[in-house]
Amino acid sequence: MAAVRSQVAPLWAALVLCTAMSSEALAQKKYDSGASDTEIKIGNIMPYSGPASAYAAIGKTEEAYFNKVNAEGGINGRKIKFISYDDGYSPPKTVEQARKLVESDNVLLIFGSLGTSTNSAIRKYMNEKKVPQLFVASGASKWNDPKQYPWTMGWQPSYASEARIYAKYIMKEKPDAKIGVLYQNDDFGKDYLKGLKEGLGPKISMIVLEEAYDSSEPTIDERVVKLKASGADVFISITSQKFAAQGIKKAAEINWHPMQIISNVSASVSGVLEPAGIEISQGILSATYTKDGSDPQWNADDGMKTFYNFLTQYQPKANKLDAGVVFGYAAAQTMVKVLQMCGDDLTRENVMKQAASLKDFEPDTLLPGIKINTAPDNFAPIEQLQMMRFKGKRWELFGDIISSEMSH
Repeated sequence: MAAVRSQVAPLWAALVLCTAMSSEALAQKKYDSGASDTEIKIGNIMPYSGPASAYAAIGKTEEAYFNKVNAEGGINGRKIKFISYDDGYSPPKTVEQARKLVESDNVLLIFGSLGTSTNSAIRKYMNEKKVPQLFVASGASKWNDPKQYPWTMGWQPSYASEARIYAKYIMKEKPDAKIGVLYQNDDFGKDYLKGLKEGLGPKISMIVLEEAYDSSEPTIDERVVKLKASGADVFISITSQKFAAQGIKKAAEINWHPMQIISNVSASVSGVLEPAGIEISQGILSATYTKDGSDPQWNADDGMKTFYNFLTQYQPKANKLDAGVVFGYAAAQTMVKVLQMCGDDLTRENVMKQAASLKDFEPDTLLPGIKINTAPDNFAPIEQLQMMRFKGKRWELFGDIISSEMSH
């Protein structure tokens, strides 16, 4: 069929030219690999297995959201074909899957792949191939580097931004704090630590111990014991979900009750706090930019009503307490918005151009007042968060929405 169409095309174009000289009649559809009149192929890489498999809910939710879009007629008449592979949170495997998506599956772009070290492993490749690596599911600051990596863009607030907000909070609430930091020994952990130190500025000596762990370690128990021994009365846990739960448990076991802050990526009630123990998680602090699916305060919220209806219809088995579900929904909504903005120009270049021109976009599951904005020189879509405290069985928001832009 394609061969016949390509032979007929020149003749048809000539006919159109003769009959209707108006430029409207020549409105051109432009496609790169992975896009056609009927389909848009989107690639994705997720840790469906391995140490970060708690985040698999993100990929499953994105798939369900694209199913909803397809059921409602697709994007400008085109159906999304979502191809999502498992990398077990292993960078060499990520490289293999990215090559498969780009060179065998011929996707238009790779969207929402999870992890800092994993996305770092494919960034150079994606930029050399000029294939969008869009809305990376990791808060590393490095995704906001349009000059050097014009084909890579993050989505969530950067880890450094979030850490600066914690520094602001600690200096205000506990000016003589002794801070113990547990961090994952990779880009994710180091980025947070850098942001924390930037935020503390001249008060950097408040940090009494920095303890690094490797994500391949089975347990961080000994490290938590060391942090308690340091005399720290603030415990900042820059950890992925499994280790965040271990840290909460171990602190309680050794009767250590510091002010405890866990990173947003590990603030999932079902993924972290329930496994750690709801009782011992009381009073833990974090910050967020999304609404909490378990919080009744959002029951009357229009955006969340739309979200709950989506779950009922397209993802009934999903756990609405899982922050990954709320995250995946908003990220997929952002991706759909960009593709709608592309119209009939589904080239990779135009996808990046539209992704870099989002103005005050508000996905259903983001906190009121938090908006997505991008520009050709700003590849950081979300730069605001709000502090929250775990109380009862849910997170309670407090204070104002804080912008990570520090006034120095």
